[in-house]
Amino acid sequence: MFIDTHCHLDHPSLLARLPELLKAAERVRVTRYIIPGVGPDCWESISALAESRDGILPAYGLHPMLADQYQDDLIEKLVFYAKDAVAVGEIGLDYGVEGVSREQQILALRGQLRFAVETGLPVLFHCRKAFQDLLRIAKEENVQRVGGVMHAFSGSIETAEEFLKLGLLISISGTITYRNAKRPIALVDKLPLDCLLLETDAPDMTPEPYRGRVNEPAFLIEIARKVAEVKGVELEEVAEVTTRNAGLLFRC
Repeated sequence: MFIDTHCHLDHPSLLARLPELLKAAERVRVTRYIIPGVGPDCWESISALAESRDGILPAYGLHPMLADQYQDDLIEKLVFYAKDAVAVGEIGLDYGVEGVSREQQILALRGQLRFAVETGLPVLFHCRKAFQDLLRIAKEENVQRVGGVMHAFSGSIETAEEFLKLGLLISISGTITYRNAKRPIALVDKLPLDCLLLETDAPDMTPEPYRGRVNEPAFLIEIARKVAEVKGVELEEVAEVTTRNAGLLFRC
């Protein structure tokens, strides 16, 4: 069995076809899905979605692109929703986003990290063009007490190893299947399987051979096959180890 550790099933492009998408995923043995919230406007719908179907596991957080929504009452809302969550996220830093200052992003990140540590929930990290700042802040806020995952990691092997020291796992997305992929392949080749998770980030980051289409959980199998190829192991081993990694991290 596989767990898609990061897919936005609440996105309109997926929600409208949810029954057929889940059936397609089940045919390739994807049976559980972690749905990250990116902001308060979607938390209620994610909560309802998780309650409506087995295997859908919610997470709630404020994405750095929405960090200007970080207000005093946001943590109070997180307290309400996080009672049934498997993680806090997706949170992090994105210095490629326009219109949201780095200072505001860092403020929102620190507040949510402290909440995660207080409640014992792992974190789902989004990071773009900000790895050193995220690494420093994660250390300062004691993320090693709860662990978490670097979602769709795009950094170097050396940076990955620094995050691993903090008890974080590295999530592999569809980029590893791209024809020009170099860094994701080198990363998977270097790191042991027990450090890795699999994700689609649906509806984005569609893997080969489906690029150009809306991504969906069933396409996780292509990512798993590529990881197996790079590691030189059977697909069953990738399924077993990455599913165990996710189960231990998210207690699911």
